[in-house]
Amino acid sequence: MTGPTPITTPAPLMLIDGKLVPAGDGSTYPILNPATGAEIGRAPDATAEDVDSAIAAARRAFDESDWSRDVELRVRCLRQLQAALLGVAEEFKTLTTAEVGMPAFMITAAGFDAPVEGLGWVADLAEKYEWESDLGVASPMGIASKRTVHREAVGVVAAITPWNVPTQINLAKVGPALAAGCTVVLKPAPDTPWLACELGRLVAEETDIPAGVFNVVTPLSNEVAATLTTDARVDMVSFTGSTNTGRAIMAAAAPTLKKVFLELGGKSAAIALDDADVASVAGATAFAACIHAGQGCAITTRLVVPRERYDEAVQVAAATMESIGAKDPADPGAICGPVISSIQRDRVEEYLRIAEAEGGTFATGGHVIDQDGYWIEPTVVSGLDNTSRLAQEEIFGPVLVVIPHDGDDDAVRIANESEYGLSGSVDSADLERARAVAKRIRTGTLAVNGGVWFSPDAPFGGYKQSGIGREMGVAGFEEYLETKTVAEPA
Repeated sequence: MTGPTPITTPAPLMLIDGKLVPAGDGSTYPILNPATGAEIGRAPDATAEDVDSAIAAARRAFDESDWSRDVELRVRCLRQLQAALLGVAEEFKTLTTAEVGMPAFMITAAGFDAPVEGLGWVADLAEKYEWESDLGVASPMGIASKRTVHREAVGVVAAITPWNVPTQINLAKVGPALAAGCTVVLKPAPDTPWLACELGRLVAEETDIPAGVFNVVTPLSNEVAATLTTDARVDMVSFTGSTNTGRAIMAAAAPTLKKVFLELGGKSAAIALDDADVASVAGATAFAACIHAGQGCAITTRLVVPRERYDEAVQVAAATMESIGAKDPADPGAICGPVISSIQRDRVEEYLRIAEAEGGTFATGGHVIDQDGYWIEPTVVSGLDNTSRLAQEEIFGPVLVVIPHDGDDDAVRIANESEYGLSGSVDSADLERARAVAKRIRTGTLAVNGGVWFSPDAPFGGYKQSGIGREMGVAGFEEYLETKTVAEPA
């Protein structure tokens, strides 16, 4: 393994009401490098009082400042934040490898470069957005009235983010929320608090964002964090994570009828039709399942191939994963690094034992790697059908299940036979045929013949139990807006 690059990023502090602060009682918890299991820093363990202070600051900043009404200020501040992030890009990337275990291959895309570019896109959108639109004059109930539709900020947003791609998801929530005029309390996952704290430091030190508009809290306790979903001062919860946690957040937010955005799990299918280059699809899907150790909600983890080409697909997928292997994320050639924690490693290992119990076969992999840190062999599972737990449940590890289909209708049935509906792909030598199949698949994003949907201007989200609402694009920006219709005498 290559040696770790020294971390030069300042020690993590929370941002509450414009001040960088430790936990109110001084308590901390360890931040571990998933590649080694070693402690690399300590995060403030926010108290209930800290979270209360952050919510109060966000509420006050929304109610008493001009932030929600000053588009020019918001645009300028977002561009300042983008410039600040670009100025510390190498430090941020080093910290991402150390804290998240993310290989450079992914950091240069979704891990850092793309989301920072996306800040510029959302600033441009806010600058040109039609905040008011004229409905013209009508005479409802015989009263001539001029009607105008106003788009206004939702209010205080609790942004709760996961550990797998923290900077991308932090910015996908924070950027549009701030651009819309909301104030924000960001609560990152306890596995990856440092990157969120660093974002808070840049806001405090490098931008004109007023105190209280953006806050970062890092409680270890779920009970402390849960206040963000129940407090009446919070107007909206924006959450990315597991479907089970999403259900709990939705229930917790119901008594105060908060607006809720949920981007949840996935079990996406990559379909090769019988005229596709099955070997190419199998290799590409196996490669995708290895990226960042399979820790991506939209990764295609079911490979659905013609029955008569099944053995070939399994062989190609296995050979691809064997060639990739699991490597130190600091290695420039790494694609598959560690999983985030011992808890996640043990969870993936349990699914591997379930695969054996269900009658599956490992074409490659199937075991924990015995070394420091949290490592799983890239794994291809064959011999299971779509009713198996391995095919139905989100694993969040480098595990690919290969499933046979018996024609286009059967492939569509398999893809849709899931509680999830986040992403997927269809490949065919006939583009129109691929499009026809894609139209029948109930997912929020879909790649046809190798197309790429991930972009700041492209809405992302899911059908069914993959979530509610969309992130990114104009649709993602408008999640943070309310609609007000105003009528005046004509």
